[in-house]
Amino acid sequence: MVGQVRSVSDDETQALHVLLWQHSMGPAAGCWALPGGEVRDDEDLPTSAARQLDEKVDVRELSHLESVSDFSDPARVPGRRMFASGFLGVLPSDADPDIPTDTAWFRVDALPETVFDHSEIIARARLRLAAKLSYSTLGFALAPEEFTLSHLAQLYAAALGHPVDPTNLQRILTRRGELVRCGRSAPPGPSGGRPAALYRFAERRLRITDQFATLRPPGPASR
Repeated sequence: MVGQVRSVSDDETQALHVLLWQHSMGPAAGCWALPGGEVRDDEDLPTSAARQLDEKVDVRELSHLESVSDFSDPARVPGRRMFASGFLGVLPSDADPDIPTDTAWFRVDALPETVFDHSEIIARARLRLAAKLSYSTLGFALAPEEFTLSHLAQLYAAALGHPVDPTNLQRILTRRGELVRCGRSAPPGPSGGRPAALYRFAERRLRITDQFATLRPPGPASR
């Protein structure tokens, strides 16, 4: 799964998307699939996954790539015993790869018909992404180099699947030493108002910060 938080309407609503390519021949013609293929004799799995993304969907620069799980159900591919190793790849929200015409971004909560067990692979990868956002610095992989707190909260909300309060997120990430204030402000929006401060991540690499943490949905408002 190659995941990215992208705008889904003119009001800049954010949602997590996955990149799929469409089969054009054979029994799976018309169905959508995760990019993938066979591992070469001289490759390890991460190298093969990166190559498949390059060759199949022209994605060359990921901000994060990791193995999610192995899939070995004997019946996962009709008529053939085939194992698969699922990977989670993440692109920052401002990346705009030039993808082929047989490839498209789909919301993970509105997938088309996919081949074999690819919907399960996507579901596992989404769970891994949400978990890693809770206890590691993986948020850097979704975000552009600089961002406002409200934008960052939107990215987390899209990936986690529930609302995220910007003030609470700032408190958590600041306590973990993840956020750095840039000393500049974002340009004012169409409605004007006070310019929002810009932030960046202290480092753009994966690090475990709070092993047992979970970013939970906000509770009911206090009365």
